[in-house]
Amino acid sequence: MEPVVDLPLTIPPRSSGERLRSLHRQLRAAILEGRLQPGLRLPSTRALAEAHGVSRNTAMAAYELLLSEGYLATRQGAGTYVADVLPDLSVRRSVRERSNPHDRRLNPVWAHASEVAVPRPAPARFDFRLGIPDLRHFPLDVWRRLSGRALRSYARTPLGYGEVQGRPVLREAIARYVSYARAVACEAEDITVTAGAQQAFDLVARILVTPTRTVVAVENPGYPPVRKVFEAAGAQVVAVPVDEEGLVVERLPANAAVICVTPSHQFPLGCAMSARRRAALLEWAHARGAVIIEDDYDAEFRFGGRPLDALQTLDRSESVFYVGTFSKSLFPALRLGFAVAPGWAQRALGEAKRYADSHCSPIVQETLAAFIAEGHLARHVRRMRRVYAARREVLLKGLRTQLAQWLEPVPSVAGLHLTALARTEVDFTALVESAYQQEVSVYPVDRYRLGRSRISGLAFGYGALESEDIVLALGRLREILAS
Repeated sequence: MEPVVDLPLTIPPRSSGERLRSLHRQLRAAILEGRLQPGLRLPSTRALAEAHGVSRNTAMAAYELLLSEGYLATRQGAGTYVADVLPDLSVRRSVRERSNPHDRRLNPVWAHASEVAVPRPAPARFDFRLGIPDLRHFPLDVWRRLSGRALRSYARTPLGYGEVQGRPVLREAIARYVSYARAVACEAEDITVTAGAQQAFDLVARILVTPTRTVVAVENPGYPPVRKVFEAAGAQVVAVPVDEEGLVVERLPANAAVICVTPSHQFPLGCAMSARRRAALLEWAHARGAVIIEDDYDAEFRFGGRPLDALQTLDRSESVFYVGTFSKSLFPALRLGFAVAPGWAQRALGEAKRYADSHCSPIVQETLAAFIAEGHLARHVRRMRRVYAARREVLLKGLRTQLAQWLEPVPSVAGLHLTALARTEVDFTALVESAYQQEVSVYPVDRYRLGRSRISGLAFGYGALESEDIVLALGRLREILAS
């Protein structure tokens, strides 16, 4: 049955051209003034159009504007509702500025914010957000001292443009670090320092993609920001399923020119690509002249078992771009990552970096180089591995006891998150909303998929949650699921 909303609306004449703007403005005002309460179900666009004498297209456009501004929310199969948490005034102003005919000029890839990337208006007390390290343990005093030293050294040096590939001292430090931490065989000249791993993906997309022609295979479910940069570059992105051994090589499209994988700790499922599957992927790429982008985003944190060799280490045909980041091992605001590129691509990658932003901050690079060279990074990773291992065990125990009726953990021995797949049918959309009302933020695997996928479950990031908080949060989830 259609909900009844007794709301007087004044609709301008058809000839005025103001019907959409007026309807949108009046509905928004009713929400802001509390006449339409948070959580209230609204009439369908057909019912709204009939009740107020406007076309259904006008009603649909008004709802779409309010959805994009954060005033409305949709629930699958249940209709349209007034949002539980309304955007603040600054957000409303910025969105209102964007809501004009000029937005049709935008690249559609960037025109609409991704649900994965946009956090909730207010952070939950217990947030299982993926990929967030614990910043409270970071040795900020050491970093401050090294940063001051870098600044003093620059007082004696002209502050001009830096090296496109990155400071030689940092590239040498990275080469030594990844050689013993991940057995990646590279030299300093093979490395390009980037503004985080995301810029590395963007630069690689720029040099590898010919718009509308290049086919790029991505994991499904997988990491949406990688998919985004290739879509924006004009690639034909194809989703390839994953199983307990990682990317299913047999399902790769025959014309794939680029393959994006997370073999050490599949995002978001958490499994590691098996040795058999790694060999098959490298053989497939070599036979077809394809390129592999290996995203090794949090493999420093291992909690058992012998680490499998990186694809870059096993590569014998210069097929692999190895991408790393310091966002997980140090802190996200650092915005430094790197790409180890095959020899044939290094010049092109450097040129792409030159025209993207010329170079990363020399002072930050010098600081990080000293932090690595003096052993602070290795010590910090060892310390945090113990911290995260304890939290991981608490999370695993809770999943296997409190939530065992509904969820089954995916076997995983690395990284800063665990994923648990559904044992029974669960309405994860409703669960996420109910959990947020109980101060818990959880993340369904569904939001990381492209198109259809039979995989359903929750991903739990434990990097920034204390063990006690994990126990409390899982207890609240159990109460919701049980009810």
